Amino acid sequence: MNQELLELLVRDPAAIGRAAGFRLLRDQPHNAWLRRMLLSREDVTILAHRGSYKTTCLSLALALLMCVEPRKSLMLLRKTDGDIAEVIRQVEGLLRSEALRTVTAGIYGQPVRLTRATAMELTASCYLSPRGAAQLHGQGIGSSLTGRHADIIFTDDIVNLSDRLSAAERRKTAIYYQELQNIRNPGGRLVNTGTPWHPEDAISLMPNVLRADCYSTGLLTEAGIQKLRQAMTPALFAANYELKHIAEADALFPEPPRMTEADDSLLYDGIAHLDAAYGGGDCTALTLARRRGDEIVLLGKLWPRHVDTVLDEITALCGKYRCAPLCCEVNGDRGYVARALRERGLPVRTYAERMNKFMKISTHLRRWWPALAFHPATDPAYLAQIAAYGPDAEHDDAPDSAASVVRAVSG
Repeated sequence: MNQELLELLVRDPAAIGRAAGFRLLRDQPHNAWLRRMLLSREDVTILAHRGSYKTTCLSLALALLMCVEPRKSLMLLRKTDGDIAEVIRQVEGLLRSEALRTVTAGIYGQPVRLTRATAMELTASCYLSPRGAAQLHGQGIGSSLTGRHADIIFTDDIVNLSDRLSAAERRKTAIYYQELQNIRNPGGRLVNTGTPWHPEDAISLMPNVLRADCYSTGLLTEAGIQKLRQAMTPALFAANYELKHIAEADALFPEPPRMTEADDSLLYDGIAHLDAAYGGGDCTALTLARRRGDEIVLLGKLWPRHVDTVLDEITALCGKYRCAPLCCEVNGDRGYVARALRERGLPVRTYAERMNKFMKISTHLRRWWPALAFHPATDPAYLAQIAAYGPDAEHDDAPDSAASVVRAVSG
């Protein structure tokens, strides 16, 4: 192998990444992270804030290891199989880049090429394993580990918001992480990257931790940090950007709601949102909203019963306050409620919800909370449900509907 090129990879791997198209990689902190991934002989953990390019560094480290450690088998674990495919594509792109082709041609006399490339596995032409297994195998942490073995195992973001909200998810992830000790080959190592979410999540089991919070990396400006802080709860900001845990000392909306005068015209030409209940103790929540400059006027209604029993009332309220269309998600009922309301002459806009509910409420609704003004016809139970909302709240129908309509009128 060409010793000078190998020394370059060790000294300045971020430069190789920039040449391959990852132009946002910096000499620091990224070279320090990459050297840990490439050179450490023990288990290591790199905890870094959101938006710090830690997964980009991981992809580059995997591509470089495939080229300079041809006898090592690699494994990548993320939360889901879909998450894996994203990184595998990135590693494949790096290996096909002109930068790595030039480097590997200098090392081996000809560029390394891919002999296997699927959504979950990659093998390079320099791989020297006699077993026939893929050089890099990826899988989500819900998949079986039976029969799997690797020399270097990478975990990336196997702890996420689900672990913050669910004790069962935390236990499942922790057990899976502990099982990795049994599948690494003798002399092998684990490289962990991620962000902590809860004091008892799997991150707490990971050794040799290097922490890089939003104040130390230099990747975020003071203005950017302040904007992020205002956009989410203190606990969520602390976990994602300060890499620490703080309790949700109060509910997300400790300030009392601001009320408007009893003027129905404040809502005219607004829109509506329906969070439908189908039994099981849930409530049907309706939110009418109109944005007026920097203020959003809301009127919320809450019924502790099945949506079928209040369809006529919903239609009448939307007509009285001249709010249309009514936004209605179709994830749960395949458009059943939307069809029923259209039959009553109400314009309906359907959508498929993709955003995590807690994230939606703790960002969109919390960000706009100081600018919200509630019509006095709002149900007290609707406001009480928002006031009581937190990560462990029993009911979330009103804050979910409010967050959805705020997102729609503020976008």
